[in-house]
Amino acid sequence: MTSTPRHVPVAIVGGGQAGLSVSYHLKQRGIDHLVFEKASAAHTWSSQRWDTFCLVTPNWQCDLPGHPYDGPDPDGFMKKDEIVAYLKNFVAKVNPPIREGVAVTRVERRDDGTFSVQTSDGDFTANEVVVASGGYHTPIIPRMAEKLPGSVTQIHSNQYRNPAQLPEGEVLVVGSGQSGAQIAEDLHLAGRTVHLAVGDAPRCARFYRGRDVVTWLADMGYYEMTVDNHPLRDGVRDNTNHYVTGRDGGRDIDLRRFAKEGMKLYGVLEDFEDGSLRFRDNLKRSLDGADRTYNGINAAIDKYIAENNVDAPVQAHYTPVWEPGEPITRLALEGSGITAIVWCIGFTPDFRWLDASVFNGAGNPKHKRGVTQEDGVYFIGLPWLNTWGSGRFGAVGRDAEFVAQRIQTHLGAERFALKFAV
Repeated sequence: MTSTPRHVPVAIVGGGQAGLSVSYHLKQRGIDHLVFEKASAAHTWSSQRWDTFCLVTPNWQCDLPGHPYDGPDPDGFMKKDEIVAYLKNFVAKVNPPIREGVAVTRVERRDDGTFSVQTSDGDFTANEVVVASGGYHTPIIPRMAEKLPGSVTQIHSNQYRNPAQLPEGEVLVVGSGQSGAQIAEDLHLAGRTVHLAVGDAPRCARFYRGRDVVTWLADMGYYEMTVDNHPLRDGVRDNTNHYVTGRDGGRDIDLRRFAKEGMKLYGVLEDFEDGSLRFRDNLKRSLDGADRTYNGINAAIDKYIAENNVDAPVQAHYTPVWEPGEPITRLALEGSGITAIVWCIGFTPDFRWLDASVFNGAGNPKHKRGVTQEDGVYFIGLPWLNTWGSGRFGAVGRDAEFVAQRIQTHLGAERFALKFAV
């Protein structure tokens, strides 16, 4: 005999900081809901980060609902264990109605207008569904990896923990976004010989003219700019994050300096064939482009300082400390010393479990600040959902409040007082 699915007004899929923020605001409004988390609340910060991981934005930007950073170092950068503790305290404050260890396998509209929510722990129905599972689901490892010899250890950035987990020898890091640049630095500081395949990621200064660049940009209103007002509009969601670090109190990441110190830089890794790694001839262009962005941000700060008569020390713009020589487009793997590869080229989203007309041709959700064209389906926690901070601790709470308000309006929330317990 088939049991009747349990009904909840709102199903939240994902128990990270985004889903928990929505839960916080729904509880404030007295709206019944249930959070489904396939692992444990906010688990990725402990299970998918390397040992020396730290925030790249200052602690003062951590402002989850009802849980702003209140530690002793607002201008510092929380390390991995501190981030985990910060989130653990947030979970305790929210005290969400959460089902941990329960995966959502299918969501689809029913004939009566509600949603069927199929999970690894039985079936539910819901009036509203909030997708809070993020956009970083499937690690990207290219098909060329299958051609590499088994003697080479291969891991993705979400599996990397520290240099000691890799075999002795030299390491190829593929990708120079935030993760790639920071993992390359981690290996470099540990004395490993690093080969880095460089892409088109931009970079920015950590400190400029006496202050953290993030603080300058906050004063300039950058973090309040919405996606609708950004020059790139929706295109900004495809941008690669600038590489910089909060490690050891914060500093620039300068790939040219690393090269001067012995790191080996190449262009984009395109293939492995005939025993050789093949790289694109884009290294100089990529380094020059990253520096243009770096100096461009500093020039914008200079303009702000001048226009507002801010008293700030003068600082010169960046001048390259190293230039690449003749481009290396092929490197024989045998004899290179490379015994391990760390793939740092990102993730692809996987929303196959959601049967709803809310995706574009690339499989990405179409929405307006998390509200989709299909009644009752919302997204939260994605990069540039509304502002730069939407996918971060800084602004996800504001987006969650907006979504919760829309849910309240849509439900007629006065009909849904808290009536059930997990």
